[in-house]
Amino acid sequence: MSRVLVMMSGGVDSSVAAALLVEQGHDVTGVTLKLWGGESDSGCCSVSDVEDARRVAAQLGIPHYVFNFSDAFDESVVQPYVDAYADGETPNPCVECNRTMKFGRVFERARQLEYDFVATGHHARIVATPDGPALARGADTAKDQSYVLYMLGARELAHARFPVGELTKAEVRARAQALGLRTADKRESMDVCFITRGGREAFLGARIPRREGTIVDERGSVVGTHDGIDAFTVGQRRGLGVAVGERRYVTDIAPATATVTVGPRVDLLRERVRLRDVQRTRPHPDPMLVQARAHGAPFVASLSEDELVFAQPQPRIAPGQVVAFYDGDVCCGGGIVAI
Repeated sequence: MSRVLVMMSGGVDSSVAAALLVEQGHDVTGVTLKLWGGESDSGCCSVSDVEDARRVAAQLGIPHYVFNFSDAFDESVVQPYVDAYADGETPNPCVECNRTMKFGRVFERARQLEYDFVATGHHARIVATPDGPALARGADTAKDQSYVLYMLGARELAHARFPVGELTKAEVRARAQALGLRTADKRESMDVCFITRGGREAFLGARIPRREGTIVDERGSVVGTHDGIDAFTVGQRRGLGVAVGERRYVTDIAPATATVTVGPRVDLLRERVRLRDVQRTRPHPDPMLVQARAHGAPFVASLSEDELVFAQPQPRIAPGQVVAFYDGDVCCGGGIVAI
């Protein structure tokens, strides 16, 4: 019997993950992370979510605790998120939360408390390979979360469990309903947990000094103005505040001059992109499949040092976003798009 620390967010996936581990006969303890002390309506990090997790744990007959990592979360996730937007990037805070909190601090705490495994409700799988355990896509491709876990290598995966990874979302909800769990019909959390829905502009506006700038077209002609580059992301089409007669996209953001460039979609196409902080968690083929959005369609590319070369031109990927590497369904690592 293994000792398993399961992270319970108060959602249906982590509730069923805990239930499955109990059914399998493990010595299970539930833990909910207190990460954000401010306003939140995203479906995680709220007082009600802690209560949902606590009550599910009580129903399952397992201990439940709360780990307060709010200071570390602000330092490792929230402030870098703000800084990235101020620098013209589009960050992925869920990736950094997984990297620094769930598979950083919680892993370390679990080791100190002598747990054998840490489990979550992520839709991902761990598969055996000749090179050790590897991360693979979840059974429900529409809900697959391997992209946001790309940084996990064999060392972490040897002590991780993703109990719902073999189930579809419908099967997860059916399990929860059969068990009578209070989270069975709870809606999913789809937004950044520390920002209320629709509140990104206000959140960033309160933390980034306003700096007005210009919006220019592909010829450099001024077509509008703005009051902060944090309102824009490369590839954005809506909310540009300019009317030029035909559809325009953000093709570039220049933080030094606070200039936002817009142009037709063809101006977004690129043949390559430079990456930073590349992590190769296992051997990968060349060329390989890469994925530039959490649920985006994978495409073929080759990696040379820190440069990713596309087999076919692709729309420009916003700086700060993750590109994950795949060998079929197996994740081989990834990197962050550099400016």
